[in-house]
Amino acid sequence: MKKFAILAALAFPIAAFAAPETFNIDPNHTAPRFEYSHFGYSNQMHRFDKTSGQIILDRAAHTGSVDVTIDAKSVNTGLALFNGHIQGPDYFDTAQFPTISFKSTQVKFDGDTPVAVDGNLTIKGVTKPVTLKVTSFHSMPHPMAKRDAIGANAVAKIKRSEFNMGKNTPYVSDDVTLTIAVEAIKQ
Repeated sequence: MKKFAILAALAFPIAAFAAPETFNIDPNHTAPRFEYSHFGYSNQMHRFDKTSGQIILDRAAHTGSVDVTIDAKSVNTGLALFNGHIQGPDYFDTAQFPTISFKSTQVKFDGDTPVAVDGNLTIKGVTKPVTLKVTSFHSMPHPMAKRDAIGANAVAKIKRSEFNMGKNTPYVSDDVTLTIAVEAIKQ
């Protein structure tokens, strides 16, 4: 009986550690961006200013999920006139489709570290499978929030024409690079 109690006591911290952890996306430190070639002259990079969502990780079980919602009306090109232009029907059509979403189907790990997230990206009512390659991941207690936090950078490539946003191709590239810098605080 004594051996069982010792084994149970040793197993409890492992079971507690193996539990999934839920992190809420920090909207002040999360920045989805998109980059494309403009007539071959330059690569333009723009961002969205409002993002919400949740990340769940079970590093011991090597599982997780990512659910991100982007306010498409928060697009920020640095120019109000252009913000309005790309919110129109030819591009994001934010009057009809005010949000962009990414919902994971699988989180891939290398050891205890997430390295890729497969999921479904929905833009303008069109959903396509996308893999976000995690280029960096960090986990530690947040020095100001006094709770555990995670941060990551991820990148994916898409074709905007696949999301009914192909106007002006090939002059403005069909290929778009999506990057997201995300920070999230444990609930």
